[in-house]
Amino acid sequence: MANISVIGAGSWGTALALLLHKNGHQVTVWSVIEDEIEMLKKEHEHKDKLPGVRLPEEMAFTTDLEAAVKDKDVLVLAVPSPYTRSTSHNMAQYVQDGQVIVNVAKGVEENTLMTLSQIIEEEIPQAEVAVLSGPSHAEEVGRGMPTTIVVGAKRKATAEYLQNIFMNEVFRVYISPDVLGIELGAALKNVVALAAGIADGLGFGDNTKAALITRGISEIARLGIAMGGKAETFSGLTGIGDLIVTCASMHSRNRRAGILIGQGYTMEQAMAEVKMVVEGVYSAKAAMGLAGKYNVQLPIIEQVNAVLFEGQPAKQAVENLMLRDKKIENPLLPWEED
Repeated sequence: MANISVIGAGSWGTALALLLHKNGHQVTVWSVIEDEIEMLKKEHEHKDKLPGVRLPEEMAFTTDLEAAVKDKDVLVLAVPSPYTRSTSHNMAQYVQDGQVIVNVAKGVEENTLMTLSQIIEEEIPQAEVAVLSGPSHAEEVGRGMPTTIVVGAKRKATAEYLQNIFMNEVFRVYISPDVLGIELGAALKNVVALAAGIADGLGFGDNTKAALITRGISEIARLGIAMGGKAETFSGLTGIGDLIVTCASMHSRNRRAGILIGQGYTMEQAMAEVKMVVEGVYSAKAAMGLAGKYNVQLPIIEQVNAVLFEGQPAKQAVENLMLRDKKIENPLLPWEED
């Protein structure tokens, strides 16, 4: 049995806390929001973020960050990506040398273009940082629906340790050394999911969705490989797998926000309506920053940025994509000689 704290009491943090408790671990859930912790203590259910999923009496809830961090075997960092740096900074003074932190949020920091694990390593250099990602909606994990994910870590021993902690009969865990590829797939798929939602909001159909998913993973992989990620990662669970589920499901806050934008909402109005952090909005600008840094074309993500931040009509973005210069789908495939 491991002694584990989940730092962040949103839907994903709550679902993982329940999973870890069912696996026999001692679990504490931390949130900076006092009302949220009081609700969890009293109701043993996150009525706002994960309604209908009961939490056990044995689970501890606290707003005391020092108590949540000290002497724990594993820290699961589950705060929304915009708060990863500030939360890591506040945690740092309590983290012991070699303490394992598993980041489960998804995003890229806009001003530094750093992945979330890079941020944690910068703020908490004494920690050993790993990531957990894959096609895994909290609403389904919380209800015990079969799910597969990937744990990424630099050391195989750390990945295997976390694999044993998280894995059970409904939560299958693979391991990978490609931490960068995992994180880029996780962050950038949220931007493509916004595009998929916008297409849905415009009333387009399955053909459009398939095109966005297929060309979207091509963009993600192109940038990811240029940055040092591995091609195999983008064809796996944290690449195409996570992209499919985020583009297709109404559990996806990014797709839901995109639908509203396609229906005429502004980005701010859509985020207010969804009532959760829409991480693709925060990653969209960062993705274009990375595209410029690594000289990679990201036409879908570029058009999403134009809609979100430049006031471009969604229909115009689709037309811009459809009327781009003619292309070969895969330039590496050989042609017969004329």
